[in-house]
Amino acid sequence: MPLHGVGHALAKLLLGERERGRRQRGQRFGSGDRAIEQHRRLRHFVDHAAACDSPVAELIRNYPIKSRNVVAHIRKATQGQVALQNCHPFVRELWGRYWVFAHNGDLKDFRPRLHGSFHPVGNTDSEHAFCWLMQELAKSHADVPSVEELTLTLRELTPRVAKHGTFNYMLSNGQALWSHASTNLWSIERQHPFMPAHLADEDLAIDFARHTTPQDRVAVVVTAPLTTNEPWSAFEPGELRVFVDGHRAG
Repeated sequence: MPLHGVGHALAKLLLGERERGRRQRGQRFGSGDRAIEQHRRLRHFVDHAAACDSPVAELIRNYPIKSRNVVAHIRKATQGQVALQNCHPFVRELWGRYWVFAHNGDLKDFRPRLHGSFHPVGNTDSEHAFCWLMQELAKSHADVPSVEELTLTLRELTPRVAKHGTFNYMLSNGQALWSHASTNLWSIERQHPFMPAHLADEDLAIDFARHTTPQDRVAVVVTAPLTTNEPWSAFEPGELRVFVDGHRAG
């Protein structure tokens, strides 16, 4: 769930996620916050406790985060035990930038050889796929490429992973956010004038006008629409979208 330029509104969205976790205690919580506008710094929070019980989730809910890119993930384990090293989002460095990756889905028989600088710490299919993507990006470009060049490379690499199962993912280097759908992903873009949004499965409303400025733009990508009164756009299977500065690019 990436958001561009959002502060306290993130806390309310995470409150909704936490309540979903209370009803689905098989899930586990991990979240990451990127503050690229402050000299490429990254704030990364993960917890293997259930979202509804996690003190880290409570910290983030009450933390006035202001960031250009936020990736949040609630994990229901399919591969790998419930452990801190298996919590999304995963983070690696490439070309002097932090890269953040979160995956929803299940990949079968995808364990390609990793021979570069990227190796998983945990034992999930997700982290292995992330390391492979980083390895192949590093092989494809000698130095940091443009967002457009990265998008072309990811369009070539992603199907090689997606043929092994469900590969819904989000990937960000702070300059852009790439989102790919094998099955279910939805996005929405918000801009001034911001309107109240009503959460789909909780009796909660978010008045974005109270937490934004007329200059802000917000792009949100989720596995299912979070609100009932907004025009969410569904991804096509196999579609890769890229978002820059709160709006869809390319």
